[in-house]
Amino acid sequence: MTDEHLSFENAFQELQETVRKLEAGGLTLEESLALFERGTELATLCNEQLDQAELRVRQLLPAPDGDVEAMPFEDWEPEAGAEFPFRVRGK
Repeated sequence: MTDEHLSFENAFQELQETVRKLEAGGLTLEESLALFERGTELATLCNEQLDQAELRVRQLLPAPDGDVEAMPFEDWEPEAGAEFPFRVRGK
């Protein structure tokens, strides 16, 4: 399985195992460097996958006209005590 087809869960599990081996010690310099490089690759892969997932997350919010609009989750700030009696467009 190539890294680009590695799931987040599998990459993260391998990253955790790599960190555990490095923390345990007892490795040669070459083994440590190889594990460190692999860990860096896995951390980058996990971060990229998390960034992609974050872009897909959207929060549905009521628009002023009563419809629902999607906006990035990070832009949404709930109003205190707000209820969201919205209807779906076209319904």
